Amino acid sequence: MSLAEPLLLAEPRLSVLAGRDVPVRSVGTLGPAGTSSEQAARHVWHTFAGVGAPDVRLFDTYEEAGDALRSGAVSHVVVASAYANVSDFYMDTRLALAGAFIRDTPMYGIARRRGAAVPPRPRIASHPAPLPLVAQLLPDRFTAHETVKVTSTSAAAIAVRDGEVDLALTTQPSAAAYDLEFISRTRTIRMLWSVFTAAPA
Repeated sequence: MSLAEPLLLAEPRLSVLAGRDVPVRSVGTLGPAGTSSEQAARHVWHTFAGVGAPDVRLFDTYEEAGDALRSGAVSHVVVASAYANVSDFYMDTRLALAGAFIRDTPMYGIARRRGAAVPPRPRIASHPAPLPLVAQLLPDRFTAHETVKVTSTSAAAIAVRDGEVDLALTTQPSAAAYDLEFISRTRTIRMLWSVFTAAPA
C-alpha cells in the first residue's frame, strides 16, 4: 500500500489524506528512541508498509531527517505540526506533502531520576514545542523553575538521566527507556502529523 490511496482508518480521529504514489521503504523522523515522532513514524510504517520489521530511522533534528529525504536515504519523513519550523518543509520545493493524520501522542509528564531528590527550584529540560505543558503539569509545590530547551522529549529524558537537569518534560516511552519516574499527572497531546516525500524530479 502507498500513501496515494485516500482513506479513513478505523479510528475516527485517524484520517489520512491523499498523497503521491510513493511506496513506503523507510520512514525518518526526530529521535532518539522514545519520542512521539518515533511513535508516529511507526504508525506510518505499519499502516502503509505493513510487512517486515519497521524501518524507522531516527535523527537528531527534523532538518537532518529532511536532508535524508532529499538524498534518498529514506522514502518518507514524519513531522509534528507543533514543530515551530514545520513551515520549512511545506515551503521546500524539493519536498512534497504526501499525507497527514491525527494521532494522540504517548503520555507526557514531568519525570525525575528514580528516587532522586528534586530541589525547590528545579531545572527542567523540554523540547520547545510542548513547553506550555510544564506550567500545566508541574506540581504546585514547585513555585519557580528554570527551563532548559533540548532537541526532543528523549533528549530531555537523557539530560535527567545524565544529571544535567533535575526534571524532564518527556513521554512515557522515554521515561521508561531512561529509567525515570513521573512526579506529575500525565496527558496526551492530540497532534496533526505531516508526512513528506521527495518532490518529483
